Amino acid sequence: MINTAIAGLLRRDRMLVAAALFAVIVLSWIYLLTGAGMSMHEMDGMLMPMRMEPWTLNYAALVFAMWAIMMAAMMLPSAAPIILLFGTIERRRQKDDLTTVSFALGYVVIWVLFSVAATALQFGAEQVALMSPMMQMTSIALAGAMLILAGLYQWTPFKQSCLRRCRSPLDFIVSEWREGRAGALVMGLRHGGFCLGCCWALMLLLFVGGVMNLVWIAGLSIFVLIEKLAPAGHWIGRAAGIGLIAWGGAVLFGLLPASLEML
Repeated sequence: MINTAIAGLLRRDRMLVAAALFAVIVLSWIYLLTGAGMSMHEMDGMLMPMRMEPWTLNYAALVFAMWAIMMAAMMLPSAAPIILLFGTIERRRQKDDLTTVSFALGYVVIWVLFSVAATALQFGAEQVALMSPMMQMTSIALAGAMLILAGLYQWTPFKQSCLRRCRSPLDFIVSEWREGRAGALVMGLRHGGFCLGCCWALMLLLFVGGVMNLVWIAGLSIFVLIEKLAPAGHWIGRAAGIGLIAWGGAVLFGLLPASLEML
């Protein structure tokens, strides 16, 4: 009877964590689908700004929020298994419930820091006229080079090492375990770091296809999910790397456009 009650409580807690994650992901996607607080119109699956905004402090904060929420929408689905597993282990050890929150917060902090860098990169690109009003790279040479870079990175030992940590939630938790809320925060930061090491080059491809291009955002999100969770995800990632290299080369030689909307 007692064991049955405990099992029921564990299932309930797992459902609560899953529901919270689901709510954050859904709200993030709603934010993107409604234009991320910017004045936009939709064209061929891409949310396009009505005009190029001047970089005031308010606009910079809006762009940062767009990036941060976009990263939550794209990356939390693939992080959900380890967050749920961590929460289940913590409940069975009868520890503080807030440790799971600390773990998730640490993961999110890494992508918030990436969003700061992405905002700065977007600002710099706009200042030198490398970004169009639709937040898309205007230089064919740079777009092709970024595609090739992302493809090559898929084959690097560092990428594969980070991907292995992302694909093995239990191994990560066992090898990186730390006690308490502070320990959980560090674990989340470390897992977020491995996730960033795995995906940063793919995320930069948003500049190639359009930062607010819903087709690219959804496509990259699905690819990250497959690469991290599918049984053959690491080989799928390497195959995609070859495709990106070929695509980048074709762009540089003028055989293919860099943006999917132009195909």
